[in-house]
Amino acid sequence: MSYSLHSAADAETERIDADWGSLTWLASRAMGNAEGLTLGRVVIRKGCQNPRHGHHTCEEALHLLSGKLEHTVGDEQVVLHPGDTLVVSAGVYHNARSIGEDDADMIVAYSSGTRDFQEEA
Repeated sequence: MSYSLHSAADAETERIDADWGSLTWLASRAMGNAEGLTLGRVVIRKGCQNPRHGHHTCEEALHLLSGKLEHTVGDEQVVLHPGDTLVVSAGVYHNARSIGEDDADMIVAYSSGTRDFQEEA
């Protein structure tokens, strides 16, 4: 088959809820619908932040759909507005804090079908 379709109903079964928000996986090797990338949708609740972490085997690109984020990348900070895209190099620790009036909603993509995740010690 030359394509894989993952319906919105299926995506709900891949949702992970956390105290800071949620992550819904849409494509990955583990899901069986992508070999060379991982794709997801992340929501960070207003005033919350995800844990500082890194991905040692892949780059991460995130595209902010709505909300406003303060993203710490290494020891630098950048503010993201809707429509902004940030690419984080493999091995760089980072995290995001939702600083807008609404929850931050973004698409995230990784350059590997098996995204690794390591919290900063």
